[in-house]
Amino acid sequence: MSTTQQRMPQNSFRGLVVYFFIIMALLYILYSNLLLSNDQKDCQEITNLSTKIEAPFNYSPTTSSSKVEKAVEKRQADRVEPAPGSYYRYDTELKHIAFGIAASSNLWEIRKEYIKAWWRPKETRGVVWVDKKVRTRRNEGLPEIRVSEDTSKFKYTNKQGSRSALRISRVVSETLKLGMKDVRWFVMGDDDTVFIVDNVVRVLSKYDHTQFYYVGSASESHIQNIFFSYAMAFGGGGFAISYPLAKELANMQDNCIQRYPALYGSDDRIQACMAELGVPLTRELGFHQYDVYGDLLGLLGAHPVTPLVSLHHIDVVEPIFPRMKRAKALAHLLEAAKEDSASLMQQSICYDSTRYWSISVSWGYVVQILRGVMSPRELEMPTRTFLNWYKRADYTAYAFNTRPVERHPCQKPFVFYMNKVRYDRARKQTIGVYYRHKTRSRYCRWKMASPETLDSVVVLKKRDDLRWLKVHLF
Repeated sequence: MSTTQQRMPQNSFRGLVVYFFIIMALLYILYSNLLLSNDQKDCQEITNLSTKIEAPFNYSPTTSSSKVEKAVEKRQADRVEPAPGSYYRYDTELKHIAFGIAASSNLWEIRKEYIKAWWRPKETRGVVWVDKKVRTRRNEGLPEIRVSEDTSKFKYTNKQGSRSALRISRVVSETLKLGMKDVRWFVMGDDDTVFIVDNVVRVLSKYDHTQFYYVGSASESHIQNIFFSYAMAFGGGGFAISYPLAKELANMQDNCIQRYPALYGSDDRIQACMAELGVPLTRELGFHQYDVYGDLLGLLGAHPVTPLVSLHHIDVVEPIFPRMKRAKALAHLLEAAKEDSASLMQQSICYDSTRYWSISVSWGYVVQILRGVMSPRELEMPTRTFLNWYKRADYTAYAFNTRPVERHPCQKPFVFYMNKVRYDRARKQTIGVYYRHKTRSRYCRWKMASPETLDSVVVLKKRDDLRWLKVHLF
């Protein structure tokens, strides 16, 4: 009897537990349905909100409908109607771009030759800003030269850097204050920065100059990007700031740089002010800082699929064409740019199936032929012909993948540098002649044809100024 009485409370307890779980399950189902219905309403509200955000003007409660319509009409007028499948571009031209070039009086006689290589008198607009007066001559084919304003009132506490960073950080603001007419973009670079000006126009034409844009690229060195910032446009490679953003920067920059006395350079001060303005970096891989030493062959021979906009650290790396002085090598490269700047350094990969050769063409610069068949995945990867900015660092310290120059003695590339490029009107093609750079070749046991028997390579190509307009907008 006692055993039966003990089981009855246990059975009633089990029943309560079962009822409790049933009630909880019902509540869960009802609550889930309520949440789903609310989510659908929220999704509709978000959709409506995103439609408002995409409106092509800055709305404020005081904006009248007529002003809004005029703003929309102006932006639509600036747009160039694209071909089917292309993205919108703006009618930005070279005349809409003002260059601000930071220069040093100590290095002026050497580096002015780099500026001469790319500057186009009476076409390009801009100013060279120096720390003190430099000697000039008439008809040198250089931009206007001005002395920067005094920056002694600003604090600078970085023991490893130079106070010139303060002066250089204000180049864009000082160029803006000159009051140039019809400027849409300010492009800043150093006196050892070389711009491919037609490609500067191509890149900036993608962006709405009436909005806030800060366009540039990071360093090739992972360590440099860690020390400074991956969110920073490195100034030597050049960067672009839209006109409205330049105005905002000029209004607040003097106060901004006072808040960052411990920063090292000019470009990290610019990025600090951009962060205060809430403007992120828009990355364009054609701006090249080139924080490397040695030969740029590996990098330029496998250029990313984007217009080549700039080169930097010309004094540090070897001349891009062997047996030429640096300034002459740059002028030689820009001769090819005159014929087809849109295709400059763009890589093409092909194969000779009878000789089992792999061929990589970096148009306007170099042709490389290798024995054996290498996959495009390998060929589009830069070879390590260069050294890291931090000489103790190895290949793992780059911000991109690299490969060794050769994995086997027989796979050493045979290099043919561009000798001349001309346009054949009859064929409607550019004809490029590339001569082999003769060096001692290593012994190869492979029983196959050797590219060593070739002295030159001729590359035929149809000019295509619209190649960068054929990108779909997804």
